[in-house]
Amino acid sequence: MKLQYTKILLFFFPLNILVKPSYARSENNPHITPRRSQTIISRVLSECDINTSIYNNDADMKSVKENFNRHTSQRFEEYEKRMITQRKKCKEQCDKDIQKIILKDKIDKSLAEKVEQGCLRCGFGLGGVAAGVGIFGAIAVNEVKKAALVSAAQKGIEVGMAKAIDELGKIVELREFNLINWDAMVTSTTYNKPMDLVKIVSNAYYKCKESTVAEETRFCLATKAWDEQSSTLALETITQEAAKAAGAAREAAQTVEKNSYNIGKC
Repeated sequence: MKLQYTKILLFFFPLNILVKPSYARSENNPHITPRRSQTIISRVLSECDINTSIYNNDADMKSVKENFNRHTSQRFEEYEKRMITQRKKCKEQCDKDIQKIILKDKIDKSLAEKVEQGCLRCGFGLGGVAAGVGIFGAIAVNEVKKAALVSAAQKGIEVGMAKAIDELGKIVELREFNLINWDAMVTSTTYNKPMDLVKIVSNAYYKCKESTVAEETRFCLATKAWDEQSSTLALETITQEAAKAAGAAREAAQTVEKNSYNIGKC
């Protein structure tokens, strides 16, 4: 038994001598290091943290915020440039359409005046023939025709004004836009003129951007949503509809005037 203890002690001392130099060598050698998991710190800026004060003294986060603000401003500037170009194109196209409508209106008006003058000349001839045969005198015939024309024209104007107001009211809930005095704007001299009705709806459109009261109307809410969601401006469409309303009012007035004049002759 004593011999075994002696062997154990003899084995322990050489083992201790071998272990100590190995441990010392591993400590002095910088290339031999234990593996450690590297902690990665994410430097991501959340949109919710932009206005927080915890990053004020952090140089890295300041740089991130500056880059974020710069890119955001750049995108807004590019968007604004595109919108300016788009608005310019829409305005040019709108002006061209309005000029076409005005030209067509002038042609129709000139044709109507020529037809009216021809009818008056025919009526004057009929009056002379009737006076020659002894039915009516020329003066009596002319007075009757004048009275019939005036009455028919007045009825046509009244119907045309009502038609213009009705057609304008159908444009994007414009009927409920009570910031415009329709009776004062749509008169006997403006109801059948495209440019006058275009001015009315244009004023209503710009009131939406100038007045806080107008912003809450259905017309302003609809045109605002239109401008935000569509590639074309709402102003372009409503001005075209206003020009069409003038044409519809003119046709309605002419129809009533013609029918009233025929009834008056009978």
